[in-house]
Amino acid sequence: MSDEQTRLKQQAADVAVDEVRSGMTLGLGYGSTALLFVRSLAKKVASGELKDLTCVACALAMEDEARSLGLPVSSLDQHSVMDLTVDGADEVDPALNLIKGGGGALLREKVVAQASKREIIIVDDSKLSDHLGDKWALPVEVVPFALRPVSEYVSSLGAEVKLRLVEGGDPLVTDQGNWIIDCNFGPMEDPAAVARSLEGRAGLVDHGLFLGLASEVIVAGAGGVRRISRTA
Repeated sequence: MSDEQTRLKQQAADVAVDEVRSGMTLGLGYGSTALLFVRSLAKKVASGELKDLTCVACALAMEDEARSLGLPVSSLDQHSVMDLTVDGADEVDPALNLIKGGGGALLREKVVAQASKREIIIVDDSKLSDHLGDKWALPVEVVPFALRPVSEYVSSLGAEVKLRLVEGGDPLVTDQGNWIIDCNFGPMEDPAAVARSLEGRAGLVDHGLFLGLASEVIVAGAGGVRRISRTA
């Protein structure tokens, strides 16, 4: 990630922090942009500007980070509804539909997003696309036992499928003990149809299409920061 991209992401993160109010229950997303938000949030808590927050993290690594920064961390068992969740995205289309899961946390991110009254997505303008799939393969979380049949099924839908590996060649293991396959469908004219085709398949845990979940997207670019709100 370039210094300029980091600067833009920080601008978007800072605008999102201004939406947080004392007493809120917050969902903390995962990824480089969400991390910038969490660090800015922690500074406001440390200064006393924000008080009585409760945070639920979308990934174990973000939970550890939040605790290390002095943020109060809870769980969905104790707080099942978020006032606000702030997260990043890998790709955003004009309808504010998203591809997420580049960091491997798509399942927990979607659980928290669906439990949120409001979700703000923060990105730099490189994440905007005319169609989902223009720039990013779709991450799909799969039970290891079902890797081959699920991969073959998704391939039959027209996607190029690759198991995501970590350094050393082992499969990436999610916080829930599953694996990720990255499925390149190319530009999706109808993301909802793709989502429907993936749902209900045994062993396919969830996919990285986040449709109708983002309330607002904060986009930072060379011309400044702009906010795009869902219209329907």
